[in-house]
Order: sequence, then C-alpha cells, then structure tokens
Amino acid sequence: MSLDPKLLEILACPEDKGPLLYFDDESSLYNPRLKRRYAVRDDIPIMLIDEAEAVDDAEHDRLVAKAEADGIKPTFEA
Repeated sequence: MSLDPKLLEILACPEDKGPLLYFDDESSLYNPRLKRRYAVRDDIPIMLIDEAEAVDDAEHDRLVAKAEADGIKPTFEA
C-alpha cells in the first residue's frame, strides 16, 4: 500500500521544511538537500530527525537518478 496522495502533498522534512522524494518501492522519503532518508513503516512516515538515516554520496546519486528515471516528483513545490 502506498502513502495517501493527500498526505504526500503536505509532507515536508522536519528539519529544513522542504519537499521530499517518496520512494514507494523502498518505503522511504528522501531529502536530497540534507542527504537524509526517512523510513515509512506500515504506511506511516517516521518523520523524526533523530531517526533519519544519513546517506553517502553514492546512495544520494542513486536515489536522485532513480527519482529522475522513475519520474518521482517532490512532495510539493518549494
């Protein structure tokens, strides 16, 4: 099950308040500006800064390329 599209329209990074990229197949939301990934567990986004996963440059490049290739758009326009 995917996150509700209405929820995605309002989800923002709790730290910089910017938009996120939602990877349904990886159950995660990603902030490319801060290189942080937030888990989605049981269709609930875990939007706690302390629980965010920092990603390295290689993973960042993979996620950005995947978003571009799959047509994944930010949760909202900044």
